[in-house]
Amino acid sequence: MISEIRYFSIPTHLLDEQKRNPVTRNLFLTEIAEIEVVQGTIWSENSNNDNFLLAYCTKGSGFVQILDEQIPVSDDQFFIIPKNEAFKFYSVLDVNTRFLVARFNGKNARQFGKEFFVVRSLIPSVNNMVANREMLFDEIFNNLLKGFHDENLEYVNLCFGHLLGTFVYANKTSDDIADESSPVVRRTINYLNKSIGKRLTLGALAAEIGYSPTYLSTLFKKETNYSPISYFSHLKIVKACELLDFTTMKIKEISFQLGYTDPYYFTKDFTKKMGLSPRNYRNRVS
Repeated sequence: MISEIRYFSIPTHLLDEQKRNPVTRNLFLTEIAEIEVVQGTIWSENSNNDNFLLAYCTKGSGFVQILDEQIPVSDDQFFIIPKNEAFKFYSVLDVNTRFLVARFNGKNARQFGKEFFVVRSLIPSVNNMVANREMLFDEIFNNLLKGFHDENLEYVNLCFGHLLGTFVYANKTSDDIADESSPVVRRTINYLNKSIGKRLTLGALAAEIGYSPTYLSTLFKKETNYSPISYFSHLKIVKACELLDFTTMKIKEISFQLGYTDPYYFTKDFTKKMGLSPRNYRNRVS
């Protein structure tokens, strides 16, 4: 379930004007919001949205599924989704997850393509003003309260261009972004996603990746805050949520498909992570 804390949508006829305005036509805001994803629920969107999406996590954590890959997301991390691409965010931990969200379009939007589909970590810095992204979001929200007249929309879009730049080019700003994910961690995550139906030990995983269990575990936990096996367990639960929501498979069948040899242990693991049993999770809507 998603609740909107703040929300503005630019009227359609004004979007048409922004497309013609030389100040805004290359990059313009279509919607901006602050939302909260309730723990144990999913924020998902299909591939019919013709706007780009910036999602900046300010509180909580979960997993985002992008291009069949599930990646952990927590506070001070962000991702950007291209238009006409689907994604799902699973709030799987014990707190609600909050996002600042902006939808945008324009001729320059597609130029940022190399940065899309990447979940990146931001490091706040008192010496770097662009780190205060929430302030820039607030500036846009506060000015939209003043109305949609031409000069105000031009100012809002110029602010948004600066805001977007602080994300897309964060690696160009001093003391502002964590190092890109280690190739070892990325390879491990890819392997875990492909092995969702298997049972893995740390030793077997390390042997597959080609490093010692101690080194792999230390490196992986440093970058994700999870041990590799704990991360793998969360991936299984995320997949279980998807199967419970969108299939009629029996809980026992789901447990076997995800590599659990004992449906009782699957139920226990699911309940521990989601706060309710698989059966209650499936029946929560009705």
